[in-house]
Amino acid sequence: MDWRERYEQAAARYDAGETRGLDQRQLTQLANAAWAAGLALLMDGDREAAADWLRRAAARYRESWDAGAPPDAWGRPIAALKALLIADASDDSAGPPPSCKLQLAAGWALDAGAAEAESPIGRYAATLALLVLGRDEEAAGLAATLGEGFPQDVAAALRALAAADAGAYRAAAAAVRRSFEERDAYLEDMAVADTALALDALAARRGLV
Repeated sequence: MDWRERYEQAAARYDAGETRGLDQRQLTQLANAAWAAGLALLMDGDREAAADWLRRAAARYRESWDAGAPPDAWGRPIAALKALLIADASDDSAGPPPSCKLQLAAGWALDAGAAEAESPIGRYAATLALLVLGRDEEAAGLAATLGEGFPQDVAAALRALAAADAGAYRAAAAAVRRSFEERDAYLEDMAVADTALALDALAARRGLV
C-alpha cells in the first residue's frame, strides 16, 4: 500500500470539495476526506501532519452537524471523537490529559443528548464522550445498554475501559481488530482500524496497554 499516494488522493478530494457549496452533506464529505488524509499520513509515519488532518476532520464533522444534520446523525460526533483521540495519541505535545478540542467534542456529544438516545449508536457516542472525560462509572452504565444489535467486541472493549480491566481490554481489542480485518468495505477505502486506534488511545490514558 502506497500511503503517501493515498494521502495525496485524499488531500486532492478535500481541496476539490472546498470549491463546492458547503451544505451539511458536503461538509461531511470534506470531513471524510480529511480523515482519510490523516490516517494515510499516520500509516506513512508522519504523525504530526496526520494529527493536523485528523483535527481538521473533527472540525468539519462538527460544522456538518451545525449546518443542519439530522438529529440522529450520531456518526458525526463519533467520528470527531475518534479522529481527535487518534490525533492526540499521534501528537507527543498533546500530553496525558484530553486536549481542549477533544474535551469540547465530548461535551458536544453529551449536550446533543447522546446519552439519552434511543439508538445504540447514540449511546456509543455518549460512552466514548464519558470515557474521554474520565466519567468511567457513567460510561460503564451506558456501555451495558449496548444490546445485541451493537458490535459486541466494541461493547466489550468499552466495558473493559470503564472498568480499567487490562486483560479484558486486550482480549476485546484483539477481537475488534479481527472483525475489522474480516470486513469487505471501508470508509473512503481506507483499510485502517480507526476504532481500535481510538480505543487504544483511551486505554493508554488508563495504563491498560
